[in-house]
Amino acid sequence: MCGVSVRLRPAAVALACFCLVVAVCLAPERAEAVGRSLRGELKRVLVLHSFGREFRPWSEYAREIKAELERQSPWPLDIQEHALLTARFNNPGPEAPFVDYLQSLYQGATPDIVLSIGAPAARFAQRYRAKLFPDTPLVLAAVERRLIDRANLRDNDVVVAIHNDFVAAFENILQVLPDTKSVAVIIGASPLEKFWVEEVRRELKPLTGRLELLWYSDLSFDDILKRASALPPHTVLFWGLMSVDAAGVVHESDIALRSLHAVANAPIFSYQEPFFGGGAVGGPMQLVKDTSSRTVSAMIGILEGAKPGNINYEPIGFAPPRYDWRELQRWGISESRLPPGSEILFREPNIWERYRWQMLMIAAVFLVQAGLISGLLHERGRRRFAEIESRQRIAELAHANRYSAVGELTTSIAHELNQPLGSILTNAETAEILLKAASPDINEVRQILADIRRDDQRASEVIRRLRSVLKKTPFEVKDIELNDMVREAIGLVRAVADGRRITLIYMPAATDLPVKGDPIQLQQVVLNLIINAMDAIADAEAAKREVSVSTLRAGKDAEIRVSDTGPGIDVSDLANVFNPFFSTKPQGMGMGLAIVKTIVEAHDGTISAANLPAGGALFTIRLPIVR
Repeated sequence: MCGVSVRLRPAAVALACFCLVVAVCLAPERAEAVGRSLRGELKRVLVLHSFGREFRPWSEYAREIKAELERQSPWPLDIQEHALLTARFNNPGPEAPFVDYLQSLYQGATPDIVLSIGAPAARFAQRYRAKLFPDTPLVLAAVERRLIDRANLRDNDVVVAIHNDFVAAFENILQVLPDTKSVAVIIGASPLEKFWVEEVRRELKPLTGRLELLWYSDLSFDDILKRASALPPHTVLFWGLMSVDAAGVVHESDIALRSLHAVANAPIFSYQEPFFGGGAVGGPMQLVKDTSSRTVSAMIGILEGAKPGNINYEPIGFAPPRYDWRELQRWGISESRLPPGSEILFREPNIWERYRWQMLMIAAVFLVQAGLISGLLHERGRRRFAEIESRQRIAELAHANRYSAVGELTTSIAHELNQPLGSILTNAETAEILLKAASPDINEVRQILADIRRDDQRASEVIRRLRSVLKKTPFEVKDIELNDMVREAIGLVRAVADGRRITLIYMPAATDLPVKGDPIQLQQVVLNLIINAMDAIADAEAAKREVSVSTLRAGKDAEIRVSDTGPGIDVSDLANVFNPFFSTKPQGMGMGLAIVKTIVEAHDGTISAANLPAGGALFTIRLPIVR
């Protein structure tokens, strides 16, 4: 039996442990990257461009393929790019120097895969691959199927071909613009572009009776711009390719298209996605992603070991139509005329889409404001209702208080009525005696009747004033002359004052005092204060029984002052005299002054009470004067 002993070196053990930690602990992407670094499996990719690295449409295919390849590749990549510039000229020079350059560059460092973009690069790679890279897999991408050199295809080749259906492109023009009569075809004058001019002519023969085709391939680009700016109505432009014009001037296709779009007076149609969004209306077109995804899939498969001959694709046709919303709007093309399944891009957002959040915020602010305003209006309504109810309650209390005051004025009212009624009776009896005489004195009778009329008017005035005091009316604001209103109120209590042997003095202001308010309620205030003053001096000596009422102007206010010569108000009671149910009278209810204060404040006025230095109380009412 034979034994085998294996001895590991410390370095090998450390490396094995490191790889184990990488495999277990790191994320899959990171572990894969570390694995690449450890394996060192660098993949070399050679990219051949037909016209240049930045020449559309092929530059867009190359950019998309490289980006997707780098994203999907599990290996580090070394991508080398070269441009076949001779394809851009009408009389291309010899290709031998370029071939020698590539041979010297890649001698001993053959690429793992060669990618050609466009037909000129594909033909170059097929023509010189035996000399440059005979065993390297070749992927021919973005080649129109009519330009494939099938005789030189090998088992080591993969073709990702496209198919341009020009009839479909022109049928699309007639569908979206049915009034079209002429189409100006813009294709350059390079060898490749001349091939396409003939192909388009041949393929569009079925449309000869429906469209007039205008060919600009024999014009310089400046002449093309001049004609495009003055096209007749019902004419459109069809953009094919412009790498070299008839004058031999080289153009970048995207720049040339922008120049054409700036001056053209007709819509521009194209079948190439790289030109879409730069001035073309749109239609059925070749999508870059369709070609790039197939190309990258084939390259990844080859680099993983798949046989190129087993990878076969059908030519890629046009994708569903796409349209530029801006061009539809510019040329007045209705969306209803677009084929079913069409996609509209570059649609400018409407005001709602553009300012959605701002409008929602504004709407929210408006809603909040509307809610607040609604709440405030509701609260205002409730407040006004409460104010109306409060005024009604005040009017009811004032009315009840007036009944109480009239009760106290009964003697005065009876005296006021007895005097004119007694005079009327006496004058009537006298007139009756005179009329019984044989020759009555008519002048004397006439004077007696005048006295009767005067006394009747006096009695009617007393009754009117009494009715005005007792009448139950809502709060009503009127223009009032304060001096007259106070004088009328004093007239109601004059007889009471005389009966009580109280001197009632009235000193009106020298000027008018116009105020606004309810005359009945303000008169009630004056009556209440005068009656309270007379009650306060009921027990005073006869010589000291005096109530003074005066009106005066104090700045912007009118004042009514009611004072008496009684004992005054206790200092401790001054703060409470206007409180409800507070009274210094043995049988008082304490509502008179509370009602007075409520009425005054309802008229935007103030009332205060104080003691005079010589004795007695002073009540002062201030009301705003009306300008």
